Amino acid sequence: MTSVDDDRPVKESDDDGPSPSRWAIDTRPLRIPAYRRMWVGNAVSMFGFQFTAVAVPVEMFALTGGSFWVGLLGVAGLVPLLVFGLWGGAVADVVDRRKLLLASSALMWLSTLGLLGQALLGLGSPVLLLVLVALQTSAFAVSSPTRQAIVPRLVPKALVPAANTLHFTTFQATMVLGPLTAGVIFASWDADLALPIAYAVDAVLFTVSVWATLRLPPVPPEPDDSPGPRTAGLRSIAVGIRYLATTPVLLLSFAIDVIAMMLAMPRALFPEIAEVRFGGGAAIGWLFAAIAIGSVLGGLTSGWIGRVRRQGVALVVAVVGWGVAVALAGLAGQLWLMVLLLAVAGAADLVSAVFRQSMLQVYAPDKLRGRLQGVNTVVVAGGPRLGDLRAGMMAAAFGVSFSWVAGGVLAAVLALALALAFPTLLRYRTTG
Repeated sequence: MTSVDDDRPVKESDDDGPSPSRWAIDTRPLRIPAYRRMWVGNAVSMFGFQFTAVAVPVEMFALTGGSFWVGLLGVAGLVPLLVFGLWGGAVADVVDRRKLLLASSALMWLSTLGLLGQALLGLGSPVLLLVLVALQTSAFAVSSPTRQAIVPRLVPKALVPAANTLHFTTFQATMVLGPLTAGVIFASWDADLALPIAYAVDAVLFTVSVWATLRLPPVPPEPDDSPGPRTAGLRSIAVGIRYLATTPVLLLSFAIDVIAMMLAMPRALFPEIAEVRFGGGAAIGWLFAAIAIGSVLGGLTSGWIGRVRRQGVALVVAVVGWGVAVALAGLAGQLWLMVLLLAVAGAADLVSAVFRQSMLQVYAPDKLRGRLQGVNTVVVAGGPRLGDLRAGMMAAAFGVSFSWVAGGVLAAVLALALALAFPTLLRYRTTG
């Protein structure tokens, strides 16, 4: 048995410790030092990234005056995700995942410094913003599947849902505190000063993630009986995609997430809604934080998640709830009501994210886990970027309110229709 008090990856036979309470979040994975350090590094760096996540669309809207260009930020991120998400996942299956995570993290840090530099110099170029976002997304597309593929090597199988809940809850907490703090910055100073401050905070805090990665134990590929050398080329990627295509449960879980994010994500509309409907100022911070507020509250009361066996049903219910809540939020005329409804959507989003990620990590074999996490990165991060493009284009054509409400309604309807048409997902039960 491998002790959870050292830095070595934990084996399946490790003691899980006492069961968590019925509602409180399960913190048992934090007893494992390697996972705990990675969790801390991720938490700090994700908080810093939220400043950039707010600053980039605000800067783009200020430069161009329209949501269409803000939506193009989604396109700038989508292509790198499609290419480097799949390739990065394949590489993660053949090299030491710790080393790959270090290399991709360094590239993310450099792209953030680029955003800081262009803001300090006052270049004011929408095209340059798109290029830097594409570079940052390329690095993220490699680091994200690598990091997620490491988790099942650090914690025992029974604690994978708890580890994912901790990750998503912490991520959403940073999405509350980060945008709210960024909102205060943009409300207190002109954009010429607020933008470089936001980018600088991200650049400084990201160094904590690099430290945490350096302290991880080596995570080399597990032995594989397959003939021939391991490679990270197109053939290797095709093997992972072929496995996914022949695994209906995972394929459907990806499809329903694409529906939710591509159709119902209203993020690209936040700058215009904040300005037109609520008069600007700190409203932009509240809108960017609202979904995360609900996710944090949902995560803090998530002790029940680990006991759910019909995870497919829970996933479908959560996605439908997300679409309905987003649609209702688009109708709200008061900021507090819009924040409240977006928070409800955020709680549903956390539940769907935990179940989808846990299904993938437990179902997939380790030798394919990096490649499948690469596909997952494309879906999880690419879906919202397609959603940004969809929202921006619909807002330009039919108005911001129609774009918001219609997307939420359509997402809920199509998610339910998909589940009923292909009941394999509804029948899925965990055996853990």
